[in-house]
Amino acid sequence: MQALIFDVDGVIAETEEGHRLAFNRAFAEAGLEIEWDRELYERLLWVTGGKERIAHYLYHCPECPKLLEADIARLHRRKTELYNQIVRAGEVPFRPGVLRLWREARQKGVRLGIATTTSLENVQVLLEQAGPEVPGWFECIVAGDMVAKKKPAPDVYIQALQQMRLKPGEALAIEDSHNGLIAAQQAGLPVLITYSHYTRSQRFEGALAVLDHLGEPELPAQVRQGPKSTGLVVTVELLRDWLHLATTHG
Repeated sequence: MQALIFDVDGVIAETEEGHRLAFNRAFAEAGLEIEWDRELYERLLWVTGGKERIAHYLYHCPECPKLLEADIARLHRRKTELYNQIVRAGEVPFRPGVLRLWREARQKGVRLGIATTTSLENVQVLLEQAGPEVPGWFECIVAGDMVAKKKPAPDVYIQALQQMRLKPGEALAIEDSHNGLIAAQQAGLPVLITYSHYTRSQRFEGALAVLDHLGEPELPAQVRQGPKSTGLVVTVELLRDWLHLATTHG
């Protein structure tokens, strides 16, 4: 295992609630009588990509206006601006264990990458909340608008591997959703799932393990699927051990 490749939304931070609020504020500003509650948004997350999510919802909403593609793109740009305001206000904290594992990986020579369906701007704004130097920790950031197809297609992972000059077996993907799991698996990567509030009810067949988060010494992670443990902290060595077990019993 030479590298860890992270998804962003739901993995690095519980960002989806920030996205939901930003969508609703953008709708209100545009004079649209649309409000996505948490239950509806959880269903809409099966559609990857913000513009795609808006288009999908409008198509299936009989009483909603039928916006042109350019109008949807403009609405999504405003949503992105509002989301980044929310992030900069410190309203989207990092999930347990993320910063700790990044620092440990750097100390042990394990490379870092990002493969996500969110926009490059969203990623950079979020990473900067951990420090201005943090975006530079990642050898590559492949965002949704940089590839032909978004997750569950494997495009972002294939491009990340190409940029990092890695074989699939030399990297581990960290995801929180079924779509992300499928994308990474189709690219040939083993996958660790740290499910989020919005993906907690999804199924994760074939994942290396399924945890509630990466864990901290004072807040150990709980294992829902995979190697048994009552509580643990995910480290580089633990991931290597799990990969070895998976390969051995493959």
